[in-house]
Amino acid sequence: MKVNIVFYSLYGHIYRMAEAVAEGAREAEGAEVSLYQVPETLPAEIIAKMGATAAKKSFAHIGVADMQQLAEADAVIFGTPTRFGMMTAQMRAFLDRTGQLWAKGALVGKVASVFTSSGTQHGGQESTILSFHTTLLHHGMVIVGCPFTEPRLSEVGEVSGGSPYGASTIAGPDGSRRPSENELAIARFQGRFVAKIAAKLAR
Repeated sequence: MKVNIVFYSLYGHIYRMAEAVAEGAREAEGAEVSLYQVPETLPAEIIAKMGATAAKKSFAHIGVADMQQLAEADAVIFGTPTRFGMMTAQMRAFLDRTGQLWAKGALVGKVASVFTSSGTQHGGQESTILSFHTTLLHHGMVIVGCPFTEPRLSEVGEVSGGSPYGASTIAGPDGSRRPSENELAIARFQGRFVAKIAAKLAR
């Protein structure tokens, strides 16, 4: 049972969340878990001006996704930062290349899930995941969220991402905040839950 995590990350927040999702997915019996990043569309000089070069190098060893990683998986868990309440242009560009998969019905019945990040607590995390679902539904994928059986979703003693739509983290206005343990635990739960659902559907 193959679970592929396909993400875009600029400053490393989503990469760290992707690692946590993978940790959770690997806890499901029989799960083979792989991480892939979507192709970067920004030139290196722009990334340098944005102060993201070091962060990008920290996960440069992660392979670049192509259509095969979607078609071969039993479940695909997507990770993207929020850009004005929607997925990043890089993720959109990657998904816009999936027309041939759609024409073949190659993703119909596969499990899909989404996690995200934003700069502020109310920066569009939920709308990003919900709008992402539209593309997945066009592909006929089975959407799995992050139910409230994960008690950390109800944490109110600290600022934390996470919703029934999927795990999330808050990067802070300057990007200095890293994913908290509460947020990482929710991400692990999501990875584990998605893998278990995919295993049930594969039987």
